[in-house]
Amino acid sequence: MTVLILALTGGAVVGLVLGALGGGGSVLAVPALIYLLGFTPAAATTASLIIVTATSLTALYAHALAGHVRWKAGAAFAAAGMLPAAAAGAAAAQLPQTALTVAFTAIAALSAIKMLRPAGTARLKAGGVRPGKAAGAGAALGALTGLLGVGGGFLAVPALVTALAFEMDAAVGTSLLVIAVNSLASLATRSGTAASLDWALIGPFIATAILGAWYGKRIAAKVSATHLQRIFAMVLLAVAAFMLVDAVA
Repeated sequence: MTVLILALTGGAVVGLVLGALGGGGSVLAVPALIYLLGFTPAAATTASLIIVTATSLTALYAHALAGHVRWKAGAAFAAAGMLPAAAAGAAAAQLPQTALTVAFTAIAALSAIKMLRPAGTARLKAGGVRPGKAAGAGAALGALTGLLGVGGGFLAVPALVTALAFEMDAAVGTSLLVIAVNSLASLATRSGTAASLDWALIGPFIATAILGAWYGKRIAAKVSATHLQRIFAMVLLAVAAFMLVDAVA
């Protein structure tokens, strides 16, 4: 019963962050699965992919209704990341647990630093779309998603803004499509691992994450997004530091 409560709580926190900030919450899923529910790093990344897929598809539906998803451009961006996501997902199963944890802490720290930096205001001029850069960013995001089980919204959104000149609303909505596709591609190579996961814990985690995401949107309407990002970034830095020390100790 205690473990079930931890799963429900962990899912709610991840969902709240996703709903309030529009991204970044999936970075907390892996440490929650490892330290609260006792998953190994490899199992945690697979379970995180399942959680990311479910929550991103739910959020994608809401953004699609609002007209914030550019399907053709998003599909092309996602296509560039499918093979890297699948390859990285297969490679993750062969890597040492410590290597996965160290790599994850580096990405978590990068995510936190990006949130602490002031948002850039530079935008591409009309006609300044860069297909090559978009393809490269899509491939890199796919590899990141497949290897570490994170959605990578903190990388996808800026990539869509700078490489494809998307407005912010469209970038956030379309990034959810990209994340869902990459997660599914990586999961396709992890079918054996997924079958052995503890679904009695993952199911409740996903359920409260989805509910938390809807409530997080209400919080975002009442609290400054910049303030929320700074608080989350500091928490994420602390989590990354703890995981790194625990991995190398």
